[in-house]
Amino acid sequence: MKIFPAIDIIEAKVVRLSEGDYSRQKNYSLTPMQAAESFLAAGANHLHVVDLDGAKSGRAENAATIEKIVAKLNMFVEVGGGIRSFESIENYLDAGVKRVILGTIAVRDFCFVERAVAKFGDAISVGVDAKNGKVAINGWKEITDINSLDFCKKLKGVGVNHIIYTDIAKDGMLNGTNIAIYEVLCQTEYPAITASGGITYLDEIKKLRDFGVYGAILGKALYENKLSLSEAVKIAEG
Repeated sequence: MKIFPAIDIIEAKVVRLSEGDYSRQKNYSLTPMQAAESFLAAGANHLHVVDLDGAKSGRAENAATIEKIVAKLNMFVEVGGGIRSFESIENYLDAGVKRVILGTIAVRDFCFVERAVAKFGDAISVGVDAKNGKVAINGWKEITDINSLDFCKKLKGVGVNHIIYTDIAKDGMLNGTNIAIYEVLCQTEYPAITASGGITYLDEIKKLRDFGVYGAILGKALYENKLSLSEAVKIAEG
């Protein structure tokens, strides 16, 4: 299993939100580059970066900051937030990003996902963010009536190989993730799953690994020193 430490960016600063709520934002003193370097030093070679400004605006607001990290560090970097055009996808991939994450656009224009997968293949991932089992979009501000599990199956049907599934209610709360949903999502009718949202304990890493989860995104638990990244990497690779 891959461990993806997370860097969420607003105005070129590292932040964490609680339950995806922009009004419940906590800023951290280190820069995105410093955060990435610390994760690399702790043994992580994958990185999950989200442009939270872009998630709201639909544009790559923090692309310059992200591209500097990609250029300097030898890490597998996946990026999400405001990627809603082929131009944005191509710009990130040309800069060395390994995988881009589609969110709102995947719901608003499903044909876009089909065309993106046909053109970019495994470089395309889709973020499925769920609240009470329903898909959320537009920076988690809008809850649709789309069943999140059905949507995951639909994505696999058009060739999406990677999904990042987030239970919004767990995100940033430091009280554990929705373990049960990931056991379901590891069944064969779903794409490879990266677990995201609330992962706080090392035993959760082991359970996710044993389920067959592809990856796990670690965020606030790292920044608040609730979880050892080096230990998480060792368990995931075990």
